[in-house]
Amino acid sequence: MACKDEHVGNDWQPYTAPQPRHGHRWVRLLRTVRGQAPRIDVGYLALMCQHCENCKMVEAGFATRREDGIVLIDQAKAKGHREILDMCPYGGIYWNDEIDAPQKCTMCAHIIDSDVEPFIPRCVHSCPTEALKYYVVEPEEMAKIVEEEGLEVFHPEYNTNPHVFYKNLYRYTKNFITGAIVDKASDDCKEGAQVTLTGEGVNETQTTDYFGEFKFDKLDPGTYTISVAGADDVTVTIKESQNIGEIFVD
Repeated sequence: MACKDEHVGNDWQPYTAPQPRHGHRWVRLLRTVRGQAPRIDVGYLALMCQHCENCKMVEAGFATRREDGIVLIDQAKAKGHREILDMCPYGGIYWNDEIDAPQKCTMCAHIIDSDVEPFIPRCVHSCPTEALKYYVVEPEEMAKIVEEEGLEVFHPEYNTNPHVFYKNLYRYTKNFITGAIVDKASDDCKEGAQVTLTGEGVNETQTTDYFGEFKFDKLDPGTYTISVAGADDVTVTIKESQNIGEIFVD
């Protein structure tokens, strides 16, 4: 909504023309639901132009990449070239029929270049929980932030070297295995049970919580074995997050 408020009906040339009221989502909120009831979670990912170093639009001469890393479309050169829509593997480019040219997130460069504080994108400024952050740092300092906070890029296999990083990306891209340990004699949840997961390069042990539940996350598709004292091993093959239900132990 902040993006819409900033760009719909506002002409920020030479950065970009007004964003159409409908059809454009320069900041898309993607959602994924993992697991099965009652053990599920919901993950969100804010997807915008990734302002990549290896940008096909820049290579084709339809956009420029500024010294600060912001990629801006040259709407005069891009006018009429619908093939530009296919140049972004993230789907972050939209076509404006009114101006017959492509548009996308500009990182609110018109605000960053202005003389009015704060010099940050509107979406970052508007987020009340500070879930979005904007950094103006040297590459070495950004690399340190990435390492310290465990940040990742979305779809690294695209080899675009994006300048948008995500924290806890696994909640959107990875899987989990969850379940509960139940004491067979009392038919009650077993708190404090040691549960071990092995397979696909993973060897991890957890202690069940008050509800006897465990959850192994950040898993790739594959076959895993769950071991707990007092019960036979359970083997599960996952393509997506899986709630395996209850394991009864002696």
